[in-house]
Amino acid sequence: MQDDQPSPDMTATGPDSRMLKRVGIGAGVIALAVVAIGAATRISATNDLRGTAQKAAIPSVATVSPQSDAKGGALVLPGNVQAYNSAAIYARTNGYVSRWLADIGDNVRAGQSLAVLDAPEIDQQLAQAQADYQTAMANQRLAGTTAKRWSVMLAKDAVSQQESDEKAGDLAAKSALSNAAMANVKRLRAMQGFTRLAAPFDGVVTSRAAQIGALVVAGNAASQPLFTVSDIHRMRIYVRVPQGYSAQVKVGMPATLTLPEYPGRAFTATMTRSAGAVDAQSGAVLVELQAANPDRALKPGAFAQVRFDVGQGGGSAGSGGLSLPGSAILYGNDGPTVAVVGRDSRVTVRPITIARDEGATVLVASGIKAGERVIDSPPDSIQSGDKVSVQSGGKGA
Repeated sequence: MQDDQPSPDMTATGPDSRMLKRVGIGAGVIALAVVAIGAATRISATNDLRGTAQKAAIPSVATVSPQSDAKGGALVLPGNVQAYNSAAIYARTNGYVSRWLADIGDNVRAGQSLAVLDAPEIDQQLAQAQADYQTAMANQRLAGTTAKRWSVMLAKDAVSQQESDEKAGDLAAKSALSNAAMANVKRLRAMQGFTRLAAPFDGVVTSRAAQIGALVVAGNAASQPLFTVSDIHRMRIYVRVPQGYSAQVKVGMPATLTLPEYPGRAFTATMTRSAGAVDAQSGAVLVELQAANPDRALKPGAFAQVRFDVGQGGGSAGSGGLSLPGSAILYGNDGPTVAVVGRDSRVTVRPITIARDEGATVLVASGIKAGERVIDSPPDSIQSGDKVSVQSGGKGA
């Protein structure tokens, strides 16, 4: 009797089927794991991207802190230095420059010759006018003699009254012609005198355009002056004072000048007059100061910083004026505003009152408090309620 044994073929086939099933199940599990991992990775990447987008949507801003006005009651404004008197010397007659006798930097006295023009036409016109005057004088003398004779003959009834009146009228007409000829001679003599250009007052020559042989045409609006003479023994300084301070800057008030070419040196000036009107374009009042200039350190046309010792402008500023960079101010239809960042990183746009605008910095009278975070260079589109991210290292004004 033979034992029942599995055939070799069946023994080989059984284990192979089970192994394939196991391998298939394992592959399916791995595939599911890969799919799950990929989905999880994609979800995580999507969440990261959404978070990054949300962070990118929040603008990052730099802030400044309002600072107390370090200048106290000082009002510092730009000023323009001008000569006490300045005259541009033009020619009053046509001609050619024959000589120029003064150059830039020369000290001149009143009446001193600056240049001489050659005007031959004026000379010829004067000679002709003198000849016409001589002719008119001769006619006047003849008319006078005739009128005198006719008057004598009228007394003897040798001529009629009409004839005597005609001779007297002729004398009057010839006298008028003589006077007109004399006036023309005086006019041309004056024109001839204009060929010498003279200084109108004591001063220094600050410009010269005269050149030997250059043609000078009088009455040409486009022509430049041949000379400029400036009296610089005393200088005038013109300053535009903001309206908020115009009531505090008064005639007789002292001021201090500083110039960039003299670091550390101060010049004393006194306010002498005010325009008394606010310029519609600049919103400022033009005032004039005067300063002595014995060493000629102050130059015409120079720029100066003028310091007035006044209180805070506008009255409402009081002692609580705070300064901010000019870049922190937004100017719109509702006036100047600032963007303040609160503790919740939300923006509040506030209107402010400007007491003094110094260009780089602005003194704010009201609308902000010390210690608040004000956005520096805010975008024009910023609005109240916007969320922002504050950069680290915020600075003061």
